[in-house]
Amino acid sequence: MRVSVVVPVYNEEATVARLLEALARLPLDLEVVIVDDASTDRTWDILQTLRQQPPFDRYRYVRHSTNQGKGTALRTAFGYITGDLVLIQDADLEYDPQDIPLLVERWTTAGQPRAAVYGCRDLSQQPWLTRWGNRFLTVITNLLYGCRLSDMETCYKLIPRAVVQALPLRGRRFEIEPEITIYLVQAGLTILEVPIRYTPRQAKKLSPWRDGWPALLMLLRRRLAKPFHLPATLPCQQSASADDQTDQTRGLSEVIQ
Repeated sequence: MRVSVVVPVYNEEATVARLLEALARLPLDLEVVIVDDASTDRTWDILQTLRQQPPFDRYRYVRHSTNQGKGTALRTAFGYITGDLVLIQDADLEYDPQDIPLLVERWTTAGQPRAAVYGCRDLSQQPWLTRWGNRFLTVITNLLYGCRLSDMETCYKLIPRAVVQALPLRGRRFEIEPEITIYLVQAGLTILEVPIRYTPRQAKKLSPWRDGWPALLMLLRRRLAKPFHLPATLPCQQSASADDQTDQTRGLSEVIQ
């Protein structure tokens, strides 16, 4: 079972190396794809130094030439992944990579190929506006789409790779979080939840006002649109061999427009 971890990065020079080191210590077969969304600090330089050293020389490094948002960075990363399962990992260390095996174990023991696992956070440490914004969007998601989620906005979403690559994602910024959830619910996937550790940082890139409204509009717009359905014959486990994946990812670094 190979897990593809996609890491969208923007101006994370203080934490990106520690994050990749934490991923390297996990007792899992990981494929790691990092997309630098045109950072203006030393993030890309740090990544280029790391990629010269094992085990980081096995990771794939992609850089956008212009800043396009987290959603676009994720969509870029999804085009490169080859593992059985996919997990989204922010680079700011709000989420502890040591919890990733818990999500993988939950998916494995569920015995449902078309299932996703969300990491459920304790939001009590968030600023009140961010906390209530997250809770509001989760409540609206549950009301509009008939699900029972505790934390729709969580970054930790573990999903079969074949499912992820079938989703017609369009979100450019943080509205991709509800967009992913909407498509999973409409496609009939079971969304399981696992409690995870969460340490909110003080300086957030996400703005409750600037990013909350697009997320709400995504929820409303998709509710009025034609529901999404997965292809009936879609396989949920389809991975390349370990040798093939090593050849595809070793030392690769590229810039895309």
